[in-house]
Formats: sequence, structure tokens, C-alpha cells
Amino acid sequence: MNPKGTYVIVGGSTARILQIVCLGLLISVITSKKVTILLHKQNKGLDNIIELIEAGKVKPVIDKIYPLNEVPEALRYFGEGLARGKVVITLEDNNKDR
Repeated sequence: MNPKGTYVIVGGSTARILQIVCLGLLISVITSKKVTILLHKQNKGLDNIIELIEAGKVKPVIDKIYPLNEVPEALRYFGEGLARGKVVITLEDNNKDR
């Protein structure tokens, strides 16, 4: 890996995550590199939300749709805090809703 590179791991077994935590602490202590751990708590109650959406009782509001090649613009827009609904990234060029 490049000396200024970033190593990212998403998910994995408990053993793998513990290994990264332990090695990360060691790396942070003996080098100038920083290792950050991000944990995501599993959402509870999603089954209830899915039922409501399928029953038509909840409808997501889509503010803007961006094609994949415009992700930086979409992130800027979202980061401004002005979105009044979801900002969606599509894998195809879809400018009809913008």
C-alpha cells in the first residue's frame, strides 16, 4: 500500500474486527499513522417500516436524483443541508427528475 494510502475494511467476522482494533492501536502507538474504527449498530424495527411501505402507508420523498458520475455534486448538495427528501444515486444517467 502507498505510504499515504488508506486501508478500509467494511464488515467482517468478530475475530477480524478485533484483530484490526488491536493492530490499529499498535500501529497508532509506534508510527505517526492514525487508525480509526467506525462501528455501526444494527437497526432494529426495519421489518415494521418495510410493512408500512409495502402497505402504502409510508412513501419515501425523493428530492433529487443524480447519476453515478455526479456523486461529488450530490454529496455537496446533501452536505448543504437543504435536501427536503432523499438524494438518490443511480447507475444510469437519469436527469428527467432534476
